[in-house]
Amino acid sequence: MISDIAKKALEAAITQIGQEEKPRGSNWGKPVSDYLASVGINFPASWCAAFVFWSFNRSAGNLGVNNPLPRSGGVLTMWHMATPIHKMYRDYQAGDIFIQDHGQGLGHTGIIESLDGDIAHTIEGNTNDTGGREGYEVCRRQRKLSSFIGCLRY
Repeated sequence: MISDIAKKALEAAITQIGQEEKPRGSNWGKPVSDYLASVGINFPASWCAAFVFWSFNRSAGNLGVNNPLPRSGGVLTMWHMATPIHKMYRDYQAGDIFIQDHGQGLGHTGIIESLDGDIAHTIEGNTNDTGGREGYEVCRRQRKLSSFIGCLRY
């Protein structure tokens, strides 16, 4: 069952669909700079993990609780900082934070909105309509579950 914080984080993420970098390809501009600031980054940078943190931070604030996610702009750092109890390797659900490892320290993340067999329907930042991990907007994507190294659940 999806937790209150994950449900509210997913709702917050959905409100951001269509938000873009300004200018495109810059990893900057409002609201991208706000996502990055939520993890302490004040310069243009990859922002998918910051977007997820921002979504959960907004949720935590609305619920009057602390954000349980590790505060990091790095996908794999977020994964490695998470406690084992929060790491899922199967039986994913809506509200889970998927983690992809693209090698050489590069990753991608987003929030699962729903599942359909072996496909996750997600909300992601720093992607685009072609599904790149270095895109320019927040959008809905479809990802194969087999592309995840796991998910974080809070």
